[in-house]
Amino acid sequence: MDHRSEKLRTFYAQLICAAAKATDPRLEQAFRTVRREPFAGPGPWSIALGGHPYVATPDDDPAFLYQNVLLALDPARGINIGIPGAHAYWLSGCGVREGETVLQIGAGTGYYTAILAELVGPDGRVYAYEIDERLAGLARENLKDIATVELRERSGIASDLPDVDVIYVCAGAAQPASEWLEALRPGGRLVFPLAPEGMLGGMLMITRPEQGTAWPAKFLSRAQFIGCAGLQDSDIARRLAEAFAKGWERVQSLQRGGTPDDTCWFAGDGWWLSTTPAAAPAVGSQPHADVART
Repeated sequence: MDHRSEKLRTFYAQLICAAAKATDPRLEQAFRTVRREPFAGPGPWSIALGGHPYVATPDDDPAFLYQNVLLALDPARGINIGIPGAHAYWLSGCGVREGETVLQIGAGTGYYTAILAELVGPDGRVYAYEIDERLAGLARENLKDIATVELRERSGIASDLPDVDVIYVCAGAAQPASEWLEALRPGGRLVFPLAPEGMLGGMLMITRPEQGTAWPAKFLSRAQFIGCAGLQDSDIARRLAEAFAKGWERVQSLQRGGTPDDTCWFAGDGWWLSTTPAAAPAVGSQPHADVART
């Protein structure tokens, strides 16, 4: 069975990384290395294509796990292990490097935490936050043998977050938490779904510059996630839906403070997204129009 799982993982990793147009071979190696079985729990499983009803697998054959689909952790609440092809694309976009420190918000049972640990390598560090008690317990067990991972069973919106190079958020928010922005080191990247619960938004990458209030920013793709507790706002959700309906590919910077001008794509409380670039260009892949629900 282990040999068969390895064969399935090899093909699966090649397929999703090819679809993501990933150029870093370490990403494919990470998806090939990490087994999905422990993070999925015992089968049969409920899987779905984004936005469609769950379908139960006929048995616990691991072949069903190595598909580019949503894998339910809690079908009643719509909590899933997100679509791997979408995560491969986003991880490729933010360019996690060996030796970096990563903060993950919304670890679930730890599958993408383990992928991140592979990407940062033995000299890196991953701090994984999971507020759901049951999921955090499962993640703790699944990740116990990975020395570079520290699981924290609490909210990832806090003033005592560690200083990090990458923040990877797996829960939809109506705004970037100020705590996340402050935790980023210069050159650090925040990747999060600007997508309040129940809304199709976009995966936004923000890069902290050495100085200044204009931060390079770009949408990597459309995205929809379960909501991040503490970062929901019905009025912002309504206005964001209107903004996305008018296009999203032109966003080039996050402005912190100041008065929004005619380049403003969307204005929040004390921040706004602009179609004009910041002084330093953002790095990463080109925006991807495909919808990713996770």
